[in-house]
Amino acid sequence: MAVTLEECTRILTFLELGRSQRETARNIGVSLSTVQQVVQRYQETGSHLRRPGNGRPRCTTAREDRQLVATMLRNRFQTAVGLKTHFIRFGGGNLSAQTVRRRLAEANLKPLRPANGPKLERGHRIARQRYVREHLNWTLDDWSRVMFTDESKFMLYKHDGRQLVYRRPGERFHQACVEEKVAYGGGSVQVWAGISAEARTELVLIQNGTLNAERYVEEILNEHVGPFMARMDRHGILMHDNARPHTARIVHDYLEEVGIELMQWPARSPDLNPIEHAWDELQRCVKGRNPPPITLPELIQALVEEWEGIPQHRLRNLVYSMPNRLEAVRRARGGNTKY
Repeated sequence: MAVTLEECTRILTFLELGRSQRETARNIGVSLSTVQQVVQRYQETGSHLRRPGNGRPRCTTAREDRQLVATMLRNRFQTAVGLKTHFIRFGGGNLSAQTVRRRLAEANLKPLRPANGPKLERGHRIARQRYVREHLNWTLDDWSRVMFTDESKFMLYKHDGRQLVYRRPGERFHQACVEEKVAYGGGSVQVWAGISAEARTELVLIQNGTLNAERYVEEILNEHVGPFMARMDRHGILMHDNARPHTARIVHDYLEEVGIELMQWPARSPDLNPIEHAWDELQRCVKGRNPPPITLPELIQALVEEWEGIPQHRLRNLVYSMPNRLEAVRRARGGNTKY
């Protein structure tokens, strides 16, 4: 039975109010046997305090426990060993890293894989909040006018940290349990695409070097964005991020010349671009092919086929998620979000 004094008090209070033991356990979030043990201890000793025992006493006081938790909350990325060293250096008693981990676990602080997001300075947060204020009242019909575009790179062998392996103790380096890596991912392919609520462009392969502003105008805007916009029922809006090929003068001049309206986009905001989730789904589809691609031509073919196979309603749902994305940024005060 591992309950705090506060939980013991609440258990006895619930029972005095006439609640059943089962109902009390459900409301407090403990097992029925725990409630029964608390009652038994109270009946035998007349107190809900823990019986004195011969076990090893805690090596930290309640004040020191709060200090450990507060120090970790100020810097979430420090280790238990580092926190132990800091604690001892500034006048705390001698304790082990395992004790630090136990004290943090008691405060429901556990080491987990951190979420990823771009580094946002104050200016980025302000720009993201401004974008939210300007578009928070947009309807789904308004977002249907937007063409979201982006480039992405797909590696032949990508390790995204999602792969798990089932193994027994001592089998960590068993050959069947090792995820083998290939230098530079075995090669990569860069692609471009655009989506809207009602349609998508074809997947454009970017070959023969990097994509500069001149190539972006000739191979992307002129060949794909212009015709896509022309097929939209109403005057569309182009969204692309602030990558250097997109912000060049030649690009702005071209868009003004052909009359394509450009959405002003806050820097470092991939969580606001729904096509990022389309790339993620495309990566999972390619990785799930049986057999998976093992050469770059096979990877290219798989990307094209899987891109065309993504149902349009999924892309529409991504576009229609924009109000939720804006609300998430608003709640985060311009910071990173779960998207």
